[in-house]
Amino acid sequence: MTTHLANQEHSGRHAPAAEEQPGGLGRLGLAIDLSIKRRPALGAQEICEEAGELCEEHAAWPYRLRRILRASLNHWRLPSMVETAELLLTELVTNAFLHADAPTVGVRVYRQGDLLMIEVNDGTPQAPLPRPAGFLSEHGRGMLIVDALAKSWGVSEDHMTTWCSLSLPQDLSKTDPAPAAAAPVQRETELHLPCNPAALGLASIQGRTQLALLGWPGNQHAAVQVLYALVRNALAYGITPGQPGQFLTAALRVTEADELLIDVTDPNPTFPDFDKAIVGELGQGLWEAQRLGATIDWFLSAAPGKTVRAVMQPEQAEL
Repeated sequence: MTTHLANQEHSGRHAPAAEEQPGGLGRLGLAIDLSIKRRPALGAQEICEEAGELCEEHAAWPYRLRRILRASLNHWRLPSMVETAELLLTELVTNAFLHADAPTVGVRVYRQGDLLMIEVNDGTPQAPLPRPAGFLSEHGRGMLIVDALAKSWGVSEDHMTTWCSLSLPQDLSKTDPAPAAAAPVQRETELHLPCNPAALGLASIQGRTQLALLGWPGNQHAAVQVLYALVRNALAYGITPGQPGQFLTAALRVTEADELLIDVTDPNPTFPDFDKAIVGELGQGLWEAQRLGATIDWFLSAAPGKTVRAVMQPEQAEL
């Protein structure tokens, strides 16, 4: 979903100007970026939404999105923001499903400077407004809650996107949730792997071949071992045995500064014991990868799922 926040307004409140970032917002500050296909309104669903209630299929989405957002905020060490951010996200998404009829609902949550930004695009050019709700009313309080809890909120010029913001804790607003590349990516390749142990052999063989083709001037043998460790970690903690529709991908990227980024993405958006994993308390895989010279971290991907990233430096040329 591409939405520019400049020139948005609601009751005198304005969204912060989007920071200029080469190539758009970096994935490392992104919690959610999804386009959700709506179920066509039919029969019982129309009755439910006229009564201010979501149909079963649509009602599942706020829960899924809260789960992903909670994982991101905990990873960013912002647990104090979880409850409020989840409530704001739920209200905006629910409002979009109830009061719009476009084929998709777009949801985007990301860090921008000292703010957490939540955007929901309902595809309908009609601005949401707080509406008076009776004391005993069960519905109609969504935007009143947003108005009360958010630092600021507003709508885009085309009225299709409603956004709100929350202030990050002052001591954490400038921290990076994962290691970023020091320079733009120059060359890259992606490996699509099976969600079973065969992925380990394929990662080793294909990784060795692709590193040679990419021409990375570093210890390619160590890099293949790091890739193997990340794929083994994904198979152990990111894949649910027997569940269909899962994915496992690996990407190798070489930056203009000759850094190597090794990204392995799986469908599990959580990594609650990451701090233990990298010191070897849950096995030697990620600890061994660090011993081989990699810097390890993880972040939420847009699939949804998570990506574990290893950053490796090139070999120093002898003078």
